[in-house]
Amino acid sequence: MNILVINASPKGKRSNSYRLTKTFLEGMTEEEERSGGKAHVTELCVKDLEIGPCLGCFSCWKQTPGECCRKDDMERVLKLQLWADVTIWSFPLYYYSVPGPLKNLIDRQLPLVLPYMEEREDGVGCGSHPTRYDMTGKRTALISTCGFYSARNNYDSVCSMFDHICGKGTYETVFCGQGELFAVPELSSRTDAYLAHVRKAGREFLAGGIREETRRRLEELLFPKETFEAMADASWGIDRMTGQKEEESLTFTRQMAALYRKDAWDGKDRVLEIYYTDLDRTYQILLGKEGSRVCTDGSLSATTRIETTYTLWRKIAEGAVDGAQALAEHRYRVKGDFGLMTRWDDFFGGAGREEGADGEAASDGWGVPAGILEPDRKPVMSGFLIPWIVFWAVAPIRPTTGGMAGIAACALAPLLFVRHRRTIYDLISGIGVAGLSLVVLCGLPVRGAVCGSYLLFGLMWLLSCLGSIPLSASYSMYEYGGKTALRNPLFMSTNRILTAAWGVLYLFIGLWTFFLMEGGLGWMMGLTNIVAPALMGGFTAWFQRWYPARRAAGKGR
Repeated sequence: MNILVINASPKGKRSNSYRLTKTFLEGMTEEEERSGGKAHVTELCVKDLEIGPCLGCFSCWKQTPGECCRKDDMERVLKLQLWADVTIWSFPLYYYSVPGPLKNLIDRQLPLVLPYMEEREDGVGCGSHPTRYDMTGKRTALISTCGFYSARNNYDSVCSMFDHICGKGTYETVFCGQGELFAVPELSSRTDAYLAHVRKAGREFLAGGIREETRRRLEELLFPKETFEAMADASWGIDRMTGQKEEESLTFTRQMAALYRKDAWDGKDRVLEIYYTDLDRTYQILLGKEGSRVCTDGSLSATTRIETTYTLWRKIAEGAVDGAQALAEHRYRVKGDFGLMTRWDDFFGGAGREEGADGEAASDGWGVPAGILEPDRKPVMSGFLIPWIVFWAVAPIRPTTGGMAGIAACALAPLLFVRHRRTIYDLISGIGVAGLSLVVLCGLPVRGAVCGSYLLFGLMWLLSCLGSIPLSASYSMYEYGGKTALRNPLFMSTNRILTAAWGVLYLFIGLWTFFLMEGGLGWMMGLTNIVAPALMGGFTAWFQRWYPARRAAGKGR
């Protein structure tokens, strides 16, 4: 298959439109190779071509039919258009139409048609000219970005022109608003997710046509109108009041503030203070019900303070440096309410969670997206705990009933939580409790089985600390971005400590349960074995807030 790309951006291959075109072309190439063919691609950069304007002399119709009297690069363009099976027109929107050099090129296509008049069958215009050459089977796609928040209704003149040239409904379009965002590294997670849909559109285009679901995805806004316009205004780096150029760090901070999602406001105003240590500059961002506001005079009382070099924070925002890793390495510090950092994507997630074309979740901002899995597909610790709790509650009182109840709980737990993903620990629990229940049903001493169950439970927690994923992290990671959280050193160290603490607790519970049952103090065993885990639960809730905040503040190295 022969593919011609006409890149009409004055920026050439640095253009945002070309970035979409290149991705679309990659999808087409993948589809062609998948079907056993090979794509032959030729790219023309209009800014590098010498193409003069049409003289309106009609020599190409009268004196030299099919040939222009002007001998410039347009001669090559026309030959390539006849060679191509697919022509992709790539251009930015300039004043609601195509850039001037491209309009020149379009005007110079006159040699491709005959001078005779004929009526159109698609209802476009009042007459047309028949093509000079057989264009059967040739296909066309238009790919363009614009600076408005949405492409909708801004391409009317472009579509009208190509309706006349190609015929209404005979070509595909990928028109994307907010085009300048593709050049902002800090927003790459969101724009890359959009590009994944563009690649998918390329595959579908070559396979027959872009599907409605993909088209709907391509029409979605990268960011809400209010967010985009705030970022666009801030990007100029001009003070709104004085009209003077402002500090680059202030412009960057304003753009970050523009990403604030006011729908994440939970009734509590927050003030994020950022101190760029290498610039000795401090900015404050008020995050409230009505939106965000940047304050430069330090008049607000900070609830969270970040101390970092400007260079590092830019790299984190661009995705060149992992923010969580840098924090764990004490390359920057966080003081005050650390909860803002754990909910960063809630507040600065821009358009929110987005999926790539292949269903992979994309993230926006410093952190990672919550909800990699659907809510009902996340593992739940209750499914892991229920068999143990049933066995512990019944077996010490009625061993035979406890044994049967334990086996029943192991059998029912997968059914009760069938909509949730199961972990290796759910499987181990089922096998362990079922085995202990059989031991009790076989008549072996219940005291040994119950005490052994606590020891086995504690060992499972402790041994998991030696593996790559501690037991508690297997369940809690889905609240912090799924597998992405496993790359967060603070998350992992917090969970290793807590998992080890729970393991030690249950080893001790196993020991004192033995002595209490031996001494006939079963009632005390029941009480202590409820109170101790409850206290540990309270400690867990406190520790998982205190420890990361302490480390983030540069303490406890």
